[in-house]
Amino acid sequence: MLDQPKNEKSPSAEFAAQTFSEPGVAVIRGVNWGGFLALYWKEVRRFFKVQLQTVWAPSITTLLFLVIFTVALGRGDRTVLGVPFADFIAPGLICMGMIQNAFANSSFSLLVGKIQGTIVDYLMPPLSVGELLAGLVSAAVTRAALVGFAVWLAMSLWPGVSVSVVHWWAVIWFGLMGSAMLALLGVLTSIWAEKFDHAAAVTNFVVAPLALLSGTFYSIDRLSPTFQAFSHANPFFYAISGFRYGFLGESDSPVLIGSVVLLAINILLAAICYMLLKSGWKIKS
Repeated sequence: MLDQPKNEKSPSAEFAAQTFSEPGVAVIRGVNWGGFLALYWKEVRRFFKVQLQTVWAPSITTLLFLVIFTVALGRGDRTVLGVPFADFIAPGLICMGMIQNAFANSSFSLLVGKIQGTIVDYLMPPLSVGELLAGLVSAAVTRAALVGFAVWLAMSLWPGVSVSVVHWWAVIWFGLMGSAMLALLGVLTSIWAEKFDHAAAVTNFVVAPLALLSGTFYSIDRLSPTFQAFSHANPFFYAISGFRYGFLGESDSPVLIGSVVLLAINILLAAICYMLLKSGWKIKS
C-alpha cells in the first residue's frame, strides 16, 4: 500500500500549478515590451523598405515648395516677422512635411489589413489596446522625424536659407505633438475607412487644406479678423507656429497656449482611438 494519501498533491503538481496559469488567464503582466517593439519595428520596416517613396520623395516635394515660393515671393528683400521670407517659410515646410507623412503612415496600417484580410495580424498577438495604439503612433512619428530631418538637411545645404535652431525644446515638443496628432488622426481614419478612397478623401479634404491654411506661407497678422479666427481654430496652426518658434524665436501665437492646445487635442484623440479599438468598431465586426 502507498503511504501517501490519494488526495495529496505531489511536489511536481504543486510546482506546475504555481508556474503555469490556467487556460485563458493572462500571463504577461505590465507592459508587453517585446510585443510592442515587434509591432513598432514591423511598421518601421514596412515604410523603410520603400524609403524612396515614403521618406525621400516627400522631402524633395517639400524642398520644391521652398524653391517655388522663394523665387515667386521672396525677392526684393521681403521679410516676415523680421526675418527673410525664405527663413520664415522653411520651418513651416519642415513641420508640414512631418505631419502629413505621419498621417499617411498611420492611416495605411489598419486599412490595408482590413482590405487584404490581414487585420488578424494586429488583433491576435498578445498586445493590449494601448500597446497596439502606441506601436502604430510611434512608427508614424518615426517616419515624420525621418522626413523632417531629411528636409532640414536639404534646406541647410540650400543657398540663401538659414535653418539654425534657437530653441531645441520647441522644435522637439511641437514636432512631436504635431506628428502625434496626425498619427492619431490617421489611426482614427484607418478604423473608419473601408477602402482607400475614404482615406484619400480625408487627406484631400481635411489634412491638405488645414496644412496649407495653417500659416506655413504667411503670417496671420496680415489676415482679416475673420480669417485670423479661422486660423486660431486650426490645430495645425499651433503646431507649425510653435515649430517655427524653435527656429526663429518668433511665432504668430503664444507658445504656451499652443503647447496646451496640442496636448489636449492629442489626449482627446488618443482616448477616442482607444475606445474605438477596444470596442472593435469596423475592425472585429
